[in-house]
Amino acid sequence: MCDGEVMKVGIIGAGRLGAALSGHFTRAGHQVMMAGSRGPEKLATLVGELGENASAGTPQEAADFGDIVVLAVQWDQKESAAAAVSSWQGRIVLVPINPLRETPSGLEHADTGGRPPTEVVASLLPGALVVKGFNTYPAQVLAEDPVVNGGRRIVLLAGDDLDAKRKVAELVDSTGFQAVDTGSLAEGGPLFDSGGPLGGPRKDLLAL
Repeated sequence: MCDGEVMKVGIIGAGRLGAALSGHFTRAGHQVMMAGSRGPEKLATLVGELGENASAGTPQEAADFGDIVVLAVQWDQKESAAAAVSSWQGRIVLVPINPLRETPSGLEHADTGGRPPTEVVASLLPGALVVKGFNTYPAQVLAEDPVVNGGRRIVLLAGDDLDAKRKVAELVDSTGFQAVDTGSLAEGGPLFDSGGPLGGPRKDLLAL
């Protein structure tokens, strides 16, 4: 259980990434509402596995529920996920999305038109307080225990609103990861974009 504030987290996206994050947040004692593209009823099994701190809803309900909203969808789903919420104004939105898409020959980078990926996502969320984070680990690694070899896996964060970033950092730290602030979206974000010097997917980036 977390020692600090119990938070409500709305997670839009119920794939491997959303499930991994939901597991960490609920185990830390936070309340999670998940939303997937196929409707709340399709999440009954996952919600049951996560326990009493988890529930399911529509994307709009998850956004309204959360002190923090996580946009945990695949790159090609970002537009439809963003459009499923009537207003993003003032919401803290954690964005763990990388510009990757699965193809028969494996993962490939999507064309962002030369723009930083998080800038592309933020443009779909007018008025949101966007924080980038949790994007440097593959989902299967992210689901594992964040304590490794006596250290904690680092979650790099970038964002322009200090209060929003502080709240996300508290959520991250409560789960056993170690939040590290890299600065603004423009300054810190490119450091851990996929292909950046600290970008993923990687297995271990540890604070000892």
